Amino acid sequence: MITSKVTWKLQEFLLELGKGFSFVARQKRITIEGDHYYVDLVFYNYILKCFVVIDLKAGKLTYQDIGQIDFYVRYFEDKVKLKGDNPTIGIILCTDKNDTMPKYSVLSDNENLFASKYMLYLPTEEELTHELKREREIIERRIELDGKIDG
Repeated sequence: MITSKVTWKLQEFLLELGKGFSFVARQKRITIEGDHYYVDLVFYNYILKCFVVIDLKAGKLTYQDIGQIDFYVRYFEDKVKLKGDNPTIGIILCTDKNDTMPKYSVLSDNENLFASKYMLYLPTEEELTHELKREREIIERRIELDGKIDG
């Protein structure tokens, strides 16, 4: 039986994803020629009419991770999605993302594969203040540059 705390966490996660998401599976097993593979999270979005497969990585994004999510998406395209469904979306959530890795991988050629960084903990007040200050400086520089270009 799912506890109310787990249900609440799942509900909170779905709300962050956006509207229309329905939970399908956790650790969804895929078996190919006797080998088992496990998709961390599977959702179906009834507004987008597509499956969303999510792979969670505690560490830096690697080309193996990108190949793995591509494999999952291709499997869902071939074996799971129904006629009339839109293409499956694959998302990798990792704790450390190298921005160059996706550029030279299948991620750059596929509109339905994404990699994003997530944090395993909440940042401290000092870290948040530093990040806000950094973002503000970037925005102010952009505004300043735009003013010089237009003027």
